[in-house]
Amino acid sequence: MPLLAGFATSLSLIVAIGAQNAFVLRQGLRREHVLPVVLTCALSDALLISGGIAGLGALLTSSPLALNIAKYGGAAFLLTYAAVAARRAFNPGAMTPADHAPAALRSVVLTCLGFTYLNPHVYLDTVVLLGSLANQRGSDGRWLYGVGAVAASFAWFFALGFLARRLGPLFARPRAWQVLDATIALIMTTLALWMLLP
Repeated sequence: MPLLAGFATSLSLIVAIGAQNAFVLRQGLRREHVLPVVLTCALSDALLISGGIAGLGALLTSSPLALNIAKYGGAAFLLTYAAVAARRAFNPGAMTPADHAPAALRSVVLTCLGFTYLNPHVYLDTVVLLGSLANQRGSDGRWLYGVGAVAASFAWFFALGFLARRLGPLFARPRAWQVLDATIALIMTTLALWMLLP
């Protein structure tokens, strides 16, 4: 039971459309560094969930400085990426794997890490919420709950990253990329402004 509960709870949290998911989807559509991106996301979740189960959540919520750094740094990061996506939306072009210059792996992974670790809501979902829910299962069930939560993260990111290529024919049209990038810009801006609210 703890395994299934962890899987279901984690999946319900990470499936929501957000900055990280939008980035993974875009990389999947581009067919660019998909494995490193999904591994970065899933392994980061595993690390954060494990930290929450081990008690990091209590430490994090007691440090206003750490929360403020994540809050303002994350908002600035999201607004910057929103501006980049908006610029792409105003200059749409058909994109297939063969007709674009690939981004450097280092750049893509650093961007992915930014979406993961500069978003305070990631800490609230994984470290605080999943960590506290796992610890309610007692010493026997908490790590099983954590394994379920981590399994959901791996399943989601691998599905999102690698199944996105099935949408390739749709995204052979410039208009589809324009809509996607405009949506990404809107999501990033909304999340950044939400993060800045008191």
